[in-house]
Amino acid sequence: MTSLYIGIDIGTSSSKGVLVRPNGTIAARFERPHEVATPHPGWVEHDPVSVWWMDFVAIARALVDAADGPITALGVSGIGPCLLPASFDGAPLRPAILYGVDTRASVEIAEMTAEFGADAILSRGGTPLSSQAVGPKLRWLARHEPEVFARTEMLLMASSYLVFRLTGRYVLDHHSASQCDPMYDLHTATWATDWCARIAPNLRLPDLHWPTEIVGTVTAAAAVETGLPRGLPVTAGTVDAWAEATSVGVTAPGDVMVMYGTTMFVIQGLTDPTPHPGLWVTRGVLPDSYSLAAGMATSGAVTDWLRRLFAGDFATLVARASEVPPGSRGLLMLPYFAGERTPIFDTNARGLVAGLTLSHGQPELYRAALEATAYGLRHNLEAMRESGGIPKRVVAVGGGTQGGLWTQIVSDVAGIDQQIPTETIGASLGDALLAAIATGATVTAAEWNPIAQTVTPIPANTARYDKYYGHYRNLYPATRDTMHFLAEQQRSSG
Repeated sequence: MTSLYIGIDIGTSSSKGVLVRPNGTIAARFERPHEVATPHPGWVEHDPVSVWWMDFVAIARALVDAADGPITALGVSGIGPCLLPASFDGAPLRPAILYGVDTRASVEIAEMTAEFGADAILSRGGTPLSSQAVGPKLRWLARHEPEVFARTEMLLMASSYLVFRLTGRYVLDHHSASQCDPMYDLHTATWATDWCARIAPNLRLPDLHWPTEIVGTVTAAAAVETGLPRGLPVTAGTVDAWAEATSVGVTAPGDVMVMYGTTMFVIQGLTDPTPHPGLWVTRGVLPDSYSLAAGMATSGAVTDWLRRLFAGDFATLVARASEVPPGSRGLLMLPYFAGERTPIFDTNARGLVAGLTLSHGQPELYRAALEATAYGLRHNLEAMRESGGIPKRVVAVGGGTQGGLWTQIVSDVAGIDQQIPTETIGASLGDALLAAIATGATVTAAEWNPIAQTVTPIPANTARYDKYYGHYRNLYPATRDTMHFLAEQQRSSG
């Protein structure tokens, strides 16, 4: 009877799971939508029990029911880096504070950068402090919720919370740890214990493992809750974007993944860490590997905002935007509707549309939003090149790859070929692949998920976008002071 692998991922707006055969065929897949909580401006949270655990349980039970053979191993991933403070027994003490989209710790970011030194942080951890960093959020917790901080003895993320509830093991993978800036030493692949002691002296740090390692097995209690077999091997888990990169074979130096989702994320394999003040350098998924990463705070979030604003549907919006020529008839948009992460690291940046006239309408605005994310991606790819990350192969994944218009605009703006794999289901397939590798199976992403098509740039469009791109780059510095003033007004008005 054929063995099966399970992969389950907890995403920002949904959780997904797959049941995979040894040849990569997906035997079953399930998805469960959920929402984030935004109790205050700049706060983005998940309830770890009702969202992370209950999603996992529902998907695991559905996959087990669909299995027609023995399940060999389980891999998990989730949004990250997150901060879930927990007591000594793993009980959550508050909702989880999510990754870079949660911008509450801006004061602490500036404070800790001055305290530890920007150059020292970049040299030791590979990444400047930003809204993505866990350390400043821990200090925010100590300052604003001292009673919670005093009881915090464990640092959990979405994947490690699942692993703990399944196996009882308190672990974190090296990649996720390398995003806990400034608490991880990129070069020694260990916790920076001296800095950790200054940030959270009572915090018990998790044991570190690679995502390709089995760290425990499903306990009897977890088996009853989830329906999974007792004793099923479980991997260390990792952050969802890196699991997704694994699912399409983006692990070697020069490989690049562009993820089209609620936010846009870019990962490139590196041979050696090369710190860049506008990017993230992290440990990779495979042992002793490194990666260079970039992330935009919004992408699909802006198109979804427009869809709701226009009370339309994506298919109609895309069809109408396809009829608009490159350049959106003289519109330029900055996609900083939730601040921006790389390469400007400005939580006070705001969205902007330049060139509006009474003749512009829904199609031009929607296309301008797609073009804005493409300009933002080009900006990040240029920063990666400055850091020595020369792309050799670009693979596009995520829901935004469907329909063709968005990927074509990106290829045209950035002047790059993009390979689109057969499966763009996301991180859960990568989780299953990591589980297979962890149990000794000799499988590869190329076998499990071959490339289905390649999007190439249209030279005439690229030439046209080149004229717009310089103006796009000028818009942010020209309007930054106004953006910051308006951001402050938004905060003070509640």
